[in-house]
Amino acid sequence: MKKFGSAIIAIAFAFSAFSPLAQAEEKSVQLTENARSAILIERDTGQVLYEKNGQEKLPPASMTKIMTMLLIMEAVDEGKLTWDEKIRTSEHAASMGGSQIFLEPGEEMTTDEMLRGIAIASGNDASVAMAERIAGSEQAFVEKMNMKAKELGLENTLFQNPTGLPAKNHYSTAADMAVMAKELLKYEAITKYTGQYEDFLRQNTEKKFWLVNTNKLVRFYPGVDGVKTGFTQEAKYCLTATAKKDNMRVIAVVFGAPTPKDRNAQITNMLDFAFSHYKTHPMFERNVEVAKVKVSKGSKKELEAVTSEPISVLTKKGEKVDDVVKEIKVDMKLQAPINKGDKVGTIVLKKGDKVLSESDLVAGSDSLEASWWQLFKRSMGHFTKSD
Repeated sequence: MKKFGSAIIAIAFAFSAFSPLAQAEEKSVQLTENARSAILIERDTGQVLYEKNGQEKLPPASMTKIMTMLLIMEAVDEGKLTWDEKIRTSEHAASMGGSQIFLEPGEEMTTDEMLRGIAIASGNDASVAMAERIAGSEQAFVEKMNMKAKELGLENTLFQNPTGLPAKNHYSTAADMAVMAKELLKYEAITKYTGQYEDFLRQNTEKKFWLVNTNKLVRFYPGVDGVKTGFTQEAKYCLTATAKKDNMRVIAVVFGAPTPKDRNAQITNMLDFAFSHYKTHPMFERNVEVAKVKVSKGSKKELEAVTSEPISVLTKKGEKVDDVVKEIKVDMKLQAPINKGDKVGTIVLKKGDKVLSESDLVAGSDSLEASWWQLFKRSMGHFTKSD
């Protein structure tokens, strides 16, 4: 296990710790009477603002595609996939039922077009085509989905496909779905897709295809720009939604609403509750350098330690703010190769002895293994300096 050195910077900010919600208040609030389970969190801190049966395992239907989109965004971010790459549709992908963009075997669309088909129209065929491109097969992609779920600490989620089509032992929870959405929203570009109400595929062809977002709140609730709906006969009406107002972004999840109207009304209740009661105080955006880390035997002797996600402090509206301290801990024993995005430390926000949040710091660039010539020149430089 890596040991983190105590290269700690402690700085007091003019922000207060988030006070846990009063238990009496929480129990008196009922925002989702007509839902099987639900949860409301603030995106940056992950603080739970409301919960109902949040750990109950239920079929997520097409909310499954949140994980599918997350793996697509990761592949793009890591340079393993480009937006203009043409993705070929296999016969298997084209055979998907349910929601689809009617891809034909052999048809090619760019990553950008496929993601629009997934995010806006919930295309099962596009989801499987992208899964096959990223992992080689649908099943191999499902393994990646489940590995990512474990990486995120999601103990109550198991996937059998990248679409959400009914399958035995395919389940998640409201709490786990909120974490997946939180991770997906690290990639700000995703809301360009999930927040679009309508679009077209196959422009300038005889097969022009109209996409209409299955999440109607994108059009009717100010600030909503994602993330994904779901429906099957077993799952009923589900939605993981996100909205941003001022500096605050929240995520609301509903499982098992009886009608689309109930689903949207209960998401609206949660969003209204969050924005009327709480305030987010941003401290760092994603990919901000906060420290330098040394790398042993690397092509670069030093790398930037950058934030892996937006970092904020959450308060109730009107609450006084003071005395938040930032502590940065970096790994003192890093050895090449280090890849961009690898964890290199942590950043902790504290008030007194209480930890408000803890977030990974990651490498802002690569440091591959140094060549023998680089190591030789360094050793000669050390020798010269000591002479």
